[in-house]
Amino acid sequence: MRRRAAVLCAAAAVMAGSVTAVPAHGTPAAPAARLAWKTCGSSDYPTLQCAFLKVPLDHANPQGRQITLALSRVPHTARTFQGPLLVNPGGPGGSGLRLAGFVASALPRNVAAQYDVVGFDPRGVGSSSPALDCSPGHAKPVRPDSLPTTPALEEANLARAKAFTAACFRRHADVLPYIDTVSAVRDMDAIRAALGAPKLNYFGYSYGTYLGAVYAKLFPARVRRLVLDSIVDPTGVWYRDNIGQDYAFDDRHRALMAWIARYDATYHLGTDPAAVEARWYAMRAALAKKPADGRIGAAELEDTFVPGGYYDGYWPYLAEAFAAYVREGETGPLVEAYENLGAVDHTGDNGYSVYAAVQCRDTSWPASWNRWRADTWQVYDKAPFFAWNNTWYNAPCAFWPGARRAPLNVANAELPPALLFQATEDAATPYPGGVRVHQLLARSSLVVEQGGGNHGITLGGNRCLDRYLGDYLADGRVPRRATDVADAVCAKSADPKPLKGRAASPSSQGSTLHRLLGTRP
Repeated sequence: MRRRAAVLCAAAAVMAGSVTAVPAHGTPAAPAARLAWKTCGSSDYPTLQCAFLKVPLDHANPQGRQITLALSRVPHTARTFQGPLLVNPGGPGGSGLRLAGFVASALPRNVAAQYDVVGFDPRGVGSSSPALDCSPGHAKPVRPDSLPTTPALEEANLARAKAFTAACFRRHADVLPYIDTVSAVRDMDAIRAALGAPKLNYFGYSYGTYLGAVYAKLFPARVRRLVLDSIVDPTGVWYRDNIGQDYAFDDRHRALMAWIARYDATYHLGTDPAAVEARWYAMRAALAKKPADGRIGAAELEDTFVPGGYYDGYWPYLAEAFAAYVREGETGPLVEAYENLGAVDHTGDNGYSVYAAVQCRDTSWPASWNRWRADTWQVYDKAPFFAWNNTWYNAPCAFWPGARRAPLNVANAELPPALLFQATEDAATPYPGGVRVHQLLARSSLVVEQGGGNHGITLGGNRCLDRYLGDYLADGRVPRRATDVADAVCAKSADPKPLKGRAASPSSQGSTLHRLLGTRP
């Protein structure tokens, strides 16, 4: 789940005043500071508005230094107003400004009309200020091969991780102690107050599900509706969750290889998935020796194919690039795929900086590099595709100074019914995490996409899933007990088909969603 930084807001300020919102349950909100909303819409989302909100850098010292959060909204248009629906795309480090426009346009019109759909850039992200940028150009190609087959390669990757951490503290030492999930959750409550709402409706994807679970834990009486899609396992944040990802992404990569084998008439890479996979690893080895276009080495190739684990709509583009390189020695499609899908994990230096700052501070990571090395090689033996790439992505946390903390227990019996969505083959947030949160949140309902492997499954084109989402946001209806584990089961979205013509990148509603979502966890 990483993040997407988009600068959408025109200059705005928080002005004194009052506003009263009356949600559907009829309880008037207390007066709150009025946000100075200004039009910042685009051709995609013409009704989008933006504003800024000041919050304490340190919520334990509310009169101390203030920082600025960038907000966006699509205002409600119906006479029935159910209050704000705060949305988050994940990350950590994902920008939520454009997500508000997407959610408002993708929900059923009569449902979206009853909410102010509100997006935000969490502290440190995008248009919020200060925005983190620890080490500009950190992911610039060509990076060292992620597979440390020699001591020199391991040392080169370790040096990059240590240098990133040192640069982060050199540039942002004053704010890093306050870039974490709990601080972001307290910001969410400040947003609620500024919107004049006594209770919050919340809809989070990916890492945004952890934000939602933590918000519900800290402020259970202020939750009205809670939707969590593609769910972080809160008991494994963050080291153990990342190891779980390694195995799941390897499974998804093999699913891609099997899909390519199924369409051998198009790609001519073989009908045996194992043979296709062997050709992929041969391509990786060749690029490790001679990067394509001087830019796409082994690490960059992994970056390019990792998004295929998040969203199978990318598979036809990845397959074309793979086939062109292997069969014809053509590098252009591979470079194009890297630029569209893999470059800086499509998140930018800011997104990665916030990702590291939040994950490294949230909970404890092993302090011994020997532990990281041993665990990663153990994973690699069974699941080689993602193991070392993921380790190096998170390696700054091995050297991050600061307090070591245990994961927050999000078990909660005080909430109204929450609605959870999880695909069984999700790689970024594997299925057991969704089941675990269903167990931890009393009265929650779990909707499962059986056989689905995409990450972020509602509002991506699956009508069954979207029907449950629309019903819940309309009037609070949730399904109950379809199976021993799930309260409802939907068939997975259809697999993609090979391209009929040349296209640079997908343009469906599903692809729009996945470009807005963060990508790690």
